[in-house]
Amino acid sequence: MPELPEVEAARRAIEENCLGKKIKRAIIANDSKVIEGVSSLDFESALLGKTIVSAHRKGKNLWLHLDSPPFPSFQFGMAGAIYIKGVAVTKYKRSAVKDNDEWPSKYSKFFVELDDGLELSFTDKRRFARVRLLKDPTSVPPISELGPDALFEPMTINEFTDSLSKKKIGIKALLLDQSYISGIGNWIADEVLYQARIHPLQICSSLSKENCATLHNCIKEVIQYAVEVDADCNRFPCDWLFHFRLLKKQLKLGQIVVSSLVIGYFILAKRSLARLLLTGRKLILSMLVAGHPHMYRTCRN
Repeated sequence: MPELPEVEAARRAIEENCLGKKIKRAIIANDSKVIEGVSSLDFESALLGKTIVSAHRKGKNLWLHLDSPPFPSFQFGMAGAIYIKGVAVTKYKRSAVKDNDEWPSKYSKFFVELDDGLELSFTDKRRFARVRLLKDPTSVPPISELGPDALFEPMTINEFTDSLSKKKIGIKALLLDQSYISGIGNWIADEVLYQARIHPLQICSSLSKENCATLHNCIKEVIQYAVEVDADCNRFPCDWLFHFRLLKKQLKLGQIVVSSLVIGYFILAKRSLARLLLTGRKLILSMLVAGHPHMYRTCRN
Protein backbone atom coordinates (compact mmCIF):
# COMPACT_ATOMS: atom_id res chain seq x y z
CA MET A 1 0.00 0.00 0.00
CA PRO A 2 1.38 3.48 -0.84
CA GLU A 3 2.26 5.24 2.40
CA LEU A 4 3.52 8.72 3.22
CA PRO A 5 6.88 8.49 1.36
CA GLU A 6 5.30 7.13 -1.83
CA VAL A 7 2.55 9.75 -1.88
CA GLU A 8 5.06 12.50 -1.06
CA ALA A 9 7.20 11.35 -4.01
CA ALA A 10 4.14 11.72 -6.24
CA ARG A 11 3.38 15.18 -4.83
CA ARG A 12 6.93 16.35 -5.46
CA ALA A 13 6.90 15.01 -9.00
CA ILE A 14 3.74 16.99 -9.71
CA GLU A 15 5.20 20.12 -8.11
CA GLU A 16 8.37 19.80 -10.19
CA ASN A 17 6.69 19.12 -13.52
CA CYS A 18 3.10 20.36 -13.63
CA LEU A 19 2.74 23.70 -11.86
CA GLY A 20 1.58 26.68 -13.88
CA LYS A 21 0.32 24.46 -16.69
CA LYS A 22 -3.23 24.41 -18.02
CA ILE A 23 -5.32 21.27 -18.42
CA LYS A 24 -6.32 21.00 -22.08
CA ARG A 25 -7.68 17.43 -22.05
CA ALA A 26 -9.15 15.21 -19.35
CA ILE A 27 -10.33 11.60 -19.29
CA ILE A 28 -12.03 10.35 -16.12
CA ALA A 29 -12.89 6.66 -15.86
CA ASN A 30 -16.52 5.65 -15.75
CA ASP A 31 -15.97 3.80 -12.47
CA SER A 32 -18.32 4.87 -9.69
CA LYS A 33 -16.46 2.77 -7.12
CA VAL A 34 -13.28 4.82 -7.52
CA ILE A 35 -14.66 8.11 -8.86
CA GLU A 36 -16.81 9.21 -5.96
CA GLY A 37 -19.74 11.61 -5.94
CA VAL A 38 -19.50 12.99 -9.48
CA SER A 39 -20.02 11.71 -13.01
CA SER A 40 -17.00 11.31 -15.25
CA LEU A 41 -18.37 13.92 -17.68
CA ASP A 42 -18.92 16.52 -14.95
CA PHE A 43 -15.45 15.79 -13.54
CA GLU A 44 -13.85 16.30 -16.96
CA SER A 45 -15.75 19.55 -17.54
CA ALA A 46 -14.62 20.90 -14.16
CA LEU A 47 -10.96 20.30 -15.05
CA LEU A 48 -10.76 21.66 -18.59
CA GLY A 49 -9.02 25.02 -18.86
CA LYS A 50 -7.90 25.01 -15.22
CA THR A 51 -4.29 25.69 -14.24
CA ILE A 52 -2.46 23.53 -11.68
CA VAL A 53 -1.27 25.92 -8.96
CA SER A 54 0.14 23.51 -6.35
CA ALA A 55 0.06 19.94 -5.08
CA HIS A 56 -0.66 19.11 -1.44
CA ARG A 57 -0.50 16.04 0.76
CA LYS A 58 -1.65 15.02 4.20
CA GLY A 59 -1.00 11.50 5.36
CA LYS A 60 -1.65 9.18 2.43
CA ASN A 61 -3.94 11.65 0.62
CA LEU A 62 -3.01 14.04 -2.16
CA TRP A 63 -4.92 16.85 -3.84
CA LEU A 64 -4.28 19.37 -6.60
CA HIS A 65 -4.96 23.06 -6.04
CA LEU A 66 -6.21 24.58 -9.29
CA ASP A 67 -6.69 28.26 -10.10
CA SER A 68 -10.32 27.87 -9.01
CA PRO A 69 -12.36 25.19 -7.23
CA PRO A 70 -13.36 22.40 -7.24
CA PHE A 71 -10.13 20.45 -6.77
CA PRO A 72 -9.28 16.79 -7.53
CA SER A 73 -8.38 14.73 -4.45
CA PHE A 74 -6.76 11.27 -4.38
CA GLN A 75 -6.95 8.62 -1.68
CA PHE A 76 -4.42 6.02 -2.86
CA GLY A 77 -5.87 2.88 -1.28
CA MET A 78 -3.98 -0.37 -1.85
CA ALA A 79 -2.43 0.28 -5.24
CA GLY A 80 -3.05 3.86 -6.36
CA ALA A 81 -0.18 5.45 -8.26
CA ILE A 82 0.66 8.70 -10.01
CA TYR A 83 2.38 8.46 -13.39
CA ILE A 84 3.74 11.34 -15.45
CA LYS A 85 4.69 10.34 -18.98
CA GLY A 86 8.44 10.63 -19.47
CA VAL A 87 9.09 11.40 -15.79
CA ALA A 88 10.44 8.92 -13.24
CA VAL A 89 7.95 8.68 -10.39
CA THR A 90 8.06 6.00 -7.68
CA LYS A 91 6.23 2.88 -8.83
CA TYR A 92 4.50 0.92 -6.11
CA LYS A 93 5.03 -2.83 -6.14
CA ARG A 94 1.30 -3.50 -6.40
CA SER A 95 0.40 -0.84 -8.97
CA ALA A 96 0.77 -3.47 -11.74
CA VAL A 97 1.46 -0.82 -14.40
CA LYS A 98 4.66 -1.46 -16.34
CA ASP A 99 6.74 0.82 -18.53
CA ASN A 100 5.78 -1.10 -21.66
CA ASP A 101 2.04 -1.05 -20.93
CA GLU A 102 -0.39 0.97 -23.02
CA TRP A 103 -0.62 4.69 -22.23
CA PRO A 104 -2.71 5.78 -20.56
CA SER A 105 -3.03 2.47 -18.76
CA LYS A 106 -6.30 0.56 -18.89
CA TYR A 107 -6.23 1.01 -15.10
CA SER A 108 -6.15 4.81 -15.37
CA LYS A 109 -8.90 6.51 -13.37
CA PHE A 110 -7.79 10.11 -13.86
CA PHE A 111 -5.89 11.34 -16.91
CA VAL A 112 -5.02 14.89 -17.94
CA GLU A 113 -2.96 16.36 -20.74
CA LEU A 114 -1.42 19.76 -20.03
CA ASP A 115 -0.92 22.63 -22.45
CA ASP A 116 2.76 21.76 -23.01
CA GLY A 117 1.91 18.17 -23.93
CA LEU A 118 2.82 16.64 -20.56
CA GLU A 119 0.46 13.85 -19.50
CA LEU A 120 -0.42 12.76 -15.97
CA SER A 121 -2.39 9.71 -14.89
CA PHE A 122 -3.64 8.27 -11.61
CA THR A 123 -4.01 4.49 -11.89
CA ASP A 124 -5.55 1.87 -9.65
CA LYS A 125 -5.81 -1.77 -10.65
CA ARG A 126 -7.33 -3.00 -7.39
CA ARG A 127 -10.03 -0.29 -7.21
CA PHE A 128 -9.59 0.52 -3.52
CA ALA A 129 -8.51 4.09 -4.29
CA ARG A 130 -10.93 7.01 -4.24
CA VAL A 131 -10.81 10.04 -6.53
CA ARG A 132 -13.02 12.97 -5.59
CA LEU A 133 -13.80 16.46 -6.86
CA LEU A 134 -14.12 18.77 -3.86
CA LYS A 135 -14.52 22.46 -3.16
CA ASP A 136 -12.20 22.18 -0.15
CA PRO A 137 -10.58 18.74 0.31
CA THR A 138 -9.29 19.63 3.78
CA SER A 139 -12.75 20.37 5.18
CA VAL A 140 -14.34 16.97 4.56
CA PRO A 141 -13.44 13.33 5.26
CA PRO A 142 -11.09 11.64 4.95
CA ILE A 143 -8.62 14.55 5.18
CA SER A 144 -10.58 16.46 7.83
CA GLU A 145 -10.42 13.41 10.12
CA LEU A 146 -6.66 12.88 9.90
CA GLY A 147 -4.25 13.38 12.76
CA PRO A 148 -1.01 15.37 12.39
CA ASP A 149 1.07 14.47 9.36
CA ALA A 150 4.05 12.32 10.33
CA LEU A 151 6.43 14.37 8.15
CA PHE A 152 5.08 17.91 8.16
CA GLU A 153 3.51 18.02 11.65
CA PRO A 154 5.52 15.67 13.89
CA MET A 155 4.81 15.52 17.61
CA THR A 156 7.59 16.50 19.98
CA ILE A 157 9.13 13.70 22.04
CA ASN A 158 7.29 14.95 25.12
CA GLU A 159 3.94 15.12 23.29
CA PHE A 160 4.48 11.63 21.88
CA THR A 161 5.49 10.13 25.23
CA ASP A 162 2.58 11.76 27.04
CA SER A 163 0.04 10.60 24.46
CA LEU A 164 1.31 7.00 24.52
CA SER A 165 1.08 6.89 28.30
CA LYS A 166 -2.71 7.33 27.98
CA LYS A 167 -3.32 4.68 25.32
CA LYS A 168 -4.39 1.16 26.34
CA ILE A 169 -4.04 -0.48 22.92
CA GLY A 170 -1.21 -2.21 21.07
CA ILE A 171 1.42 0.13 19.68
CA LYS A 172 1.14 -1.01 16.07
CA ALA A 173 -2.64 -0.61 16.08
CA LEU A 174 -2.17 2.97 17.30
CA LEU A 175 0.45 3.80 14.67
CA LEU A 176 -1.95 2.60 11.97
CA ASP A 177 -4.73 4.85 13.30
CA GLN A 178 -4.74 7.76 10.83
CA SER A 179 -6.61 9.96 13.30
CA TYR A 180 -3.61 9.67 15.64
CA ILE A 181 -0.75 10.13 13.18
CA SER A 182 -1.40 10.31 9.45
CA GLY A 183 0.83 8.73 6.85
CA ILE A 184 2.04 5.60 8.64
CA GLY A 185 0.85 2.34 7.15
CA ASN A 186 1.78 -1.29 7.47
CA TRP A 187 5.36 -1.28 6.22
CA ILE A 188 6.41 1.87 8.08
CA ALA A 189 4.84 0.67 11.33
CA ASP A 190 6.65 -2.66 11.07
CA GLU A 191 9.91 -0.92 10.16
CA VAL A 192 9.95 1.57 13.02
CA LEU A 193 8.93 -1.04 15.60
CA TYR A 194 11.63 -3.38 14.29
CA GLN A 195 14.27 -0.68 14.52
CA ALA A 196 13.07 0.39 17.98
CA ARG A 197 13.00 -3.26 19.16
CA ILE A 198 9.40 -2.96 20.34
CA HIS A 199 6.86 -5.78 20.00
CA PRO A 200 3.92 -4.61 17.86
CA LEU A 201 1.37 -5.91 20.38
CA GLN A 202 2.91 -4.15 23.38
CA ILE A 203 0.39 -1.89 25.09
CA CYS A 204 1.28 1.77 24.54
CA SER A 205 0.96 2.79 28.18
CA SER A 206 3.49 0.13 29.20
CA LEU A 207 6.27 1.63 27.09
CA SER A 208 9.08 3.27 29.03
CA LYS A 209 10.14 6.85 28.33
CA GLU A 210 13.26 5.42 26.70
CA ASN A 211 11.11 3.20 24.46
CA CYS A 212 8.98 6.19 23.48
CA ALA A 213 12.00 8.36 22.68
CA THR A 214 13.58 5.61 20.59
CA LEU A 215 10.38 4.99 18.67
CA HIS A 216 9.88 8.71 18.09
CA ASN A 217 13.37 8.92 16.62
CA CYS A 218 12.85 5.82 14.45
CA ILE A 219 9.64 7.24 12.99
CA LYS A 220 11.43 10.47 12.12
CA GLU A 221 14.49 8.76 10.61
CA VAL A 222 12.64 6.12 8.58
CA ILE A 223 10.18 8.59 7.07
CA GLN A 224 12.80 11.23 6.33
CA TYR A 225 15.13 8.71 4.70
CA ALA A 226 12.36 7.17 2.59
CA VAL A 227 11.24 10.63 1.47
CA GLU A 228 14.82 11.69 0.63
CA VAL A 229 15.20 8.75 -1.77
CA ASP A 230 11.75 9.36 -3.31
CA ALA A 231 10.44 6.13 -1.76
CA ASP A 232 12.72 4.08 -4.03
CA CYS A 233 12.88 0.83 -2.06
CA ASN A 234 16.01 -0.23 -3.95
CA ARG A 235 17.80 2.57 -2.10
CA PHE A 236 16.57 1.61 1.37
CA PRO A 237 19.32 0.29 3.70
CA CYS A 238 19.78 -3.45 3.17
CA ASP A 239 19.19 -4.21 6.86
CA TRP A 240 15.72 -2.65 6.83
CA LEU A 241 12.89 -5.05 7.54
CA PHE A 242 11.16 -3.78 4.40
CA HIS A 243 13.21 -6.08 2.17
CA PHE A 244 11.99 -9.19 3.99
CA ARG A 245 8.29 -8.41 4.28
CA LEU A 246 7.21 -10.34 1.19
CA LEU A 247 9.06 -13.54 2.10
CA LYS A 248 6.02 -14.88 3.93
CA LYS A 249 6.86 -18.57 3.66
CA GLN A 250 10.19 -18.12 5.44
CA LEU A 251 8.66 -15.69 7.93
CA LYS A 252 5.93 -18.15 8.91
CA LEU A 253 8.61 -20.74 9.61
CA GLY A 254 10.67 -18.27 11.64
CA GLN A 255 13.65 -18.85 9.38
CA ILE A 256 14.83 -15.30 8.85
CA VAL A 257 17.38 -13.76 11.20
CA VAL A 258 18.49 -10.17 10.73
CA SER A 259 20.71 -8.21 13.13
CA SER A 260 20.40 -10.98 15.73
CA LEU A 261 16.60 -10.89 15.60
CA VAL A 262 14.36 -13.70 14.43
CA ILE A 263 11.62 -12.36 12.21
CA GLY A 264 8.35 -14.25 12.32
CA TYR A 265 5.07 -13.56 10.56
CA PHE A 266 1.48 -13.44 11.68
CA ILE A 267 -1.77 -11.60 11.07
CA LEU A 268 -3.06 -8.73 13.21
CA ALA A 269 -6.40 -7.12 12.38
CA LYS A 270 -6.28 -8.69 8.89
CA ARG A 271 -2.88 -7.12 8.22
CA SER A 272 0.48 -8.73 7.58
CA LEU A 273 2.77 -8.29 10.54
CA ALA A 274 6.44 -9.03 10.97
CA ARG A 275 7.03 -10.36 14.45
CA LEU A 276 10.42 -9.85 16.10
CA LEU A 277 11.87 -12.27 18.64
CA LEU A 278 15.16 -11.60 20.41
CA THR A 279 17.66 -14.34 19.75
CA GLY A 280 21.31 -15.08 20.25
CA ARG A 281 21.73 -16.63 16.80
CA LYS A 282 24.32 -15.34 14.40
CA LEU A 283 23.40 -13.09 11.52
CA ILE A 284 22.40 -15.13 8.47
CA LEU A 285 21.49 -12.23 6.22
CA SER A 286 24.21 -13.19 3.73
CA MET A 287 22.77 -16.68 3.38
CA LEU A 288 19.27 -15.31 2.88
CA VAL A 289 20.41 -12.74 0.34
CA ALA A 290 22.28 -15.41 -1.62
CA GLY A 291 18.95 -17.01 -2.43
CA HIS A 292 17.34 -13.73 -3.52
CA PRO A 293 19.47 -11.90 -6.14
CA HIS A 294 17.19 -8.84 -6.18
CA MET A 295 17.94 -8.33 -2.48
CA TYR A 296 21.65 -8.74 -3.15
CA ARG A 297 21.51 -5.85 -5.57
CA THR A 298 19.74 -3.74 -2.97
CA CYS A 299 22.34 -4.45 -0.30
CA ARG A 300 25.25 -3.96 -2.64
CA ASN A 301 24.25 -0.43 -3.66
